[in-house]
Amino acid sequence: MSGEDAPAQQQNAVDQKQETKPTEEPKTETESAPAPAAAAEAAATPAATTDKVPEEEAFTYRALVLTGYGGYDKVKLQVKKGKPALKAGEVLVRVKACGLNFADLMARQGLYDRLPSPPVTPGMECSGVVEAVGEEVTDRKVGDKVMVLNRFGLWQEVAVVPAIHTFLIPDGMSFEEAAALPVNYISAYMMLFDFGNLRPNQSILVHAAAGGVGIAATQLCKTVKDVTVFGTASASKHETISEGGVTHPIDYRTKDYVEEVRKISPKGLDIVLDPLGGSDTHKAYNLLKPMGKLITYGTANMLAGQKKNLLAVAKNWYHQFSIHTLSLIQGNKSVCGFHLGYLDGEMELISQAMNNVLDLYQQGKIKPRIDSTWHLEQVGDAMRKMQERNNIGKVILTTEPMPEEEKKEEPKKEDKKEDKKKDDKKKDDKKKDDGKKEEKKDDKKKEEPKKEEKKEEEKKEEPKKEEK
Repeated sequence: MSGEDAPAQQQNAVDQKQETKPTEEPKTETESAPAPAAAAEAAATPAATTDKVPEEEAFTYRALVLTGYGGYDKVKLQVKKGKPALKAGEVLVRVKACGLNFADLMARQGLYDRLPSPPVTPGMECSGVVEAVGEEVTDRKVGDKVMVLNRFGLWQEVAVVPAIHTFLIPDGMSFEEAAALPVNYISAYMMLFDFGNLRPNQSILVHAAAGGVGIAATQLCKTVKDVTVFGTASASKHETISEGGVTHPIDYRTKDYVEEVRKISPKGLDIVLDPLGGSDTHKAYNLLKPMGKLITYGTANMLAGQKKNLLAVAKNWYHQFSIHTLSLIQGNKSVCGFHLGYLDGEMELISQAMNNVLDLYQQGKIKPRIDSTWHLEQVGDAMRKMQERNNIGKVILTTEPMPEEEKKEEPKKEDKKEDKKKDDKKKDDKKKDDGKKEEKKDDKKKEEPKKEEKKEEEKKEEPKKEEK
């Protein structure tokens, strides 16, 4: 798992085969033959049994399903039938809101190896209400408001998850905020404090400072005295991230962030959080002071366009950072790798981090920033917004059905998009036509001198003919 803007996680495609385990999605409950002990009871109450079958069969819920790798249209909204079955230690959650992460964008292109092969329901975090509890569950009850962290399977209206993957939502926290918190804040907390050992008067570089992990990291830096935060983001986001705690915003699109950091901090930095990978990891390492720490947690540079860009992937792998241990010793630097998706078996560690994060929330020191909320029907637009880096904060999906009025507006929006495409095509065609006309004019101008020369030659030939 990872945060939106960075959160592109290491593919590990070279060293590991893609996981092919069956998905852990809720199974459809089916009627089984009654046990001998219960047969008489079943026979005695035929009406109850008869009533139960249609009730179970009638249970439906909507789910987003990744049907294949590719563009935004590969994630489709489907209706599933049958009530999910509960195993011991599991709870059934009625989902209210889901978080969208950068790893979900990578997963759509087949670049995130912690998601099983399609068809599969993505989604690593959500919030909702417990509707049922399985056997052996003692610390959750029906009606509890919870946030959920899971490897996948949460972009749907109901989800079955292990109870230990749920965390109680504090009073005053909305479902949207709860869905925005697990992946980003646990990642940022563990990187800064478990790996980074962040202390007062240190300096740090946060890439994608306007994204989910970037904002979480900046807020957590503010909980430590006199930490200097360098943050990269497009110029239009600088005011917002400055208000959020970034000391020195840098426009990575127009300036070299390495030069900008060196101007202010010639000796370098104590910590660099690197979600980019490739050549940027080399730059990050070179920016470290002695005793500095590079924490790499993604390969966002791999993502270029709606579909997998093989050139971007190859370029990223070609520039992959590697270093000899002797260089680490002589440089007095450390390099750490973080991937929340591979900590799914370490719930004790994750729970400790989450408890610390929730304490900070209740103290008013951190608060998730919601960029926008989208209906499940609009997942393509939500992904597009994040992939084009137009968000400031978390992009949220809500399971609340889209109002009919908005549904009617959607085709109009699509028509407008198509009209815009047609207008753009007409403009492009007109430019081409104008270009061709200009070329013809130029050719005609070039022909004019030749015609004049020909006329001059003909004039010179005239006297010769008369003499003959």
